[in-house]
This record gives sequence, C-alpha cells and structure tokens, in this order.
Amino acid sequence: MEKANNKLKLKLIIDKKSNKVLFGEARRDLVDLIFSLLALPLGAITKLLTKDAIVGSIGEVYDSLSNINGTYILSYGKQSSLLNPPLATISDYDTNYFIPPSTYQDTKNRLAYICYSSSKFCCPYVSLVSGTTCLGCGKRMDLQTGLKDPKFDTGMVAEASSEGKRYVAGEVTYSVMDDLTMVPMSTLSSVALFNKFEIKDLGSIQEITVTIGFEEGLKLVKASLESKTVLTDVFLKKNGASKSNA
Repeated sequence: MEKANNKLKLKLIIDKKSNKVLFGEARRDLVDLIFSLLALPLGAITKLLTKDAIVGSIGEVYDSLSNINGTYILSYGKQSSLLNPPLATISDYDTNYFIPPSTYQDTKNRLAYICYSSSKFCCPYVSLVSGTTCLGCGKRMDLQTGLKDPKFDTGMVAEASSEGKRYVAGEVTYSVMDDLTMVPMSTLSSVALFNKFEIKDLGSIQEITVTIGFEEGLKLVKASLESKTVLTDVFLKKNGASKSNA
C-alpha cells in the first residue's frame, strides 16, 4: 500500500471465479486508518454517513438532538460535543479519510480552546468548543487560543505528542482480510492464506490496485458496521472505488 495523489493505494488479491477479495496487502498508514475506526464516536459516524445510511435508530437520536429547541438544552457545548464529537488523530492529515476536507478549510481566524492551571497550558489537547471537558484532567477547556495550519494539526481534538498519531510501528506489511482482520505479513503467511482458501488454480487469482480517499473511507466505515465482507463490498461491487490492474 502506498500514497498516490494524497490517496492511499491498496493491492487486493481477488478470486475472479467468485469475485471476492481473498486478502489485501497494506502498510501502516492504512492499518492506522482501519484501527482508528474504533475511535470514531457514534455521533461522528452518524454525521459522516447521514441518518439514511445508518442501520438502526441512532440516526433518529442524532436528529432529535439536532432539532431540539435551545430552551431545553443545558449547554451548547454539551450539545455540540455529541453532534460534533472529536475525531481521533491519525498519522497524516492528507490521509485522514474519516474527516471531511472542508473541516480544515477557512481556519485562519477560527478559535480553539485549551484547559489551563494558574493561567498556564495544562494538557496536550485542544477543542473547537468552549467548555468541553478535557480528556486529560477533566477541567473545562475555555482558555482561548488560535488554530495552527491544519496540515500540521490533524484533528478536531489533537494530541500534542507524535506517539498519539500512530497505532502500529515500523514499515511492516500487513495482510488485511475481507472482514478487516489484520496480521503482519510474511511469505509463509501468504502461502497459508492460499491453502486456507483452497486455491488450486492460480489462473483464477488476480491482483488489482484500488485507491482510497474520503468517499472510500466512508464506505469502509459503513461496510464495517454491516458486513463481514468489507473489502469485497467496497471495492468489487458496482459502486466500489475505481480500480486498475496491478
């Protein structure tokens, strides 16, 4: 997996006979992206996918809070923290495909808020909403500050340390299964996978390369909540991402 034009490229091994993804080969940028699914709050998922794309009733809960009269709201900060919850930071602004590009436009004059103790910076977190509870110390984040260039500050709530921006270490290649199971890859593991799928006719195997941007990122979110064949659903079906022969 590599970057191309600010998108990720993922190599998929597919079985042409069944038109299914057997597994993919990914490096840590994509693995980080998939692991960050676990950090997405329900409010963020609902906002990203829209109510009609959500299975179940959580979309109705989101709409109810969005439409409730301000008279009944204790605090705008509390309401906004549910409707626009902070998104987890991942390694690269250009490939954080769970955050719409528009999130980072026109930020020059926008304000952010931090917590403080004795008028000094307290914890390595920042919020776009005044009065948000700090994830580090539990204090109110209401000390006003400015926003940096978004290319260097990659989240609605960003961690100051670089450690918080990655989940996996090194330049290891990972096998990504159709259900998003991920394990470090080796030659032996590749052979084991072909044996697992009982592939005897190598002529039925094809390698394709797919690109992942914001739209594909949203499809990954949606499919991961509904399916055990995520890669097949996102990349091989009619409305999947564009692909090219490897």
